[in-house]
Amino acid sequence: MFDYGELRTLLLAMIAERPRHGYELIKAIEERFGGSYSPSPGVIYPTLAWLDDMGYAAIEQEASGRKLYRITAEGEAFLVANRAAADDLLSRAGQGGTPDAPPAPVVRAMENLKLALRLRFRD
Repeated sequence: MFDYGELRTLLLAMIAERPRHGYELIKAIEERFGGSYSPSPGVIYPTLAWLDDMGYAAIEQEASGRKLYRITAEGEAFLVANRAAADDLLSRAGQGGTPDAPPAPVVRAMENLKLALRLRFRD
């Protein structure tokens, strides 16, 4: 769905719009792609940790225990330097993904098939 580094840029652009939780970002991406793509927590949370490690995002621990991700000055500078890429990703996501993307039920069926095959053939 994304080339190398594009998900990081998309997440950073989305938390620049407003601070968000990881689950909120997952749902927002799924919504922006019209249900044709939903990133897994195993992709989102390590990417958010990378953004924190690089100083592009800061984590604010809430009383409920949830983590709220905010953009930092370094993250803002990164987005300014990569504005065209960020705008392209936001535009692409806002249009329901790529024009030739399969419908959401087909994507889910393919993911289910991959999982079934992994479970069937694991050692």
